[in-house]
Amino acid sequence: MALPFLTAAIVEPPSVEARLLLAHNVARRQLGLGPLTWDPALAVDAAKWSQHLARVGYLVHSPSDPRDRDPQGENLWAGTKGYYSPEQMVGLWLSEKRNYVDGTFPYVSRTGELEDVGHYTQIVWRSTQTVGCAVVTGRYDQFLTCRYAEGGNVIGERAF
Repeated sequence: MALPFLTAAIVEPPSVEARLLLAHNVARRQLGLGPLTWDPALAVDAAKWSQHLARVGYLVHSPSDPRDRDPQGENLWAGTKGYYSPEQMVGLWLSEKRNYVDGTFPYVSRTGELEDVGHYTQIVWRSTQTVGCAVVTGRYDQFLTCRYAEGGNVIGERAF
């Protein structure tokens, strides 16, 4: 008896970048917002900053250039290396939704603290169209930086 010919589709698992982008876009879709697209130049900037964070070993935002008329937005994350999936990394930012209240920035936090909603609002900022992210592993932790254009969290504007 001949065995049936078995075929299996070989499918590449989605890249970390694709998974990070999808996690962002699922949240945006839930609000009726258009999807972000991946920007390789933003990803390069994010990789440089994640490498810096891995060297210093803690989170600190990149310095702002007051002359920059269109600054990038930035979300940072750190956690034990190898423990978190890309979806969990972005999910921690998205969990800030529980503290979000509809309003004009900066009056959008149930707690009164922008740190409790700022990652979430950047992800769902209406005028943000592109994102680029990078995960870099340090000695003990992984560091994720996502950069956004146009940057969000603009005083006097609504997130969405």
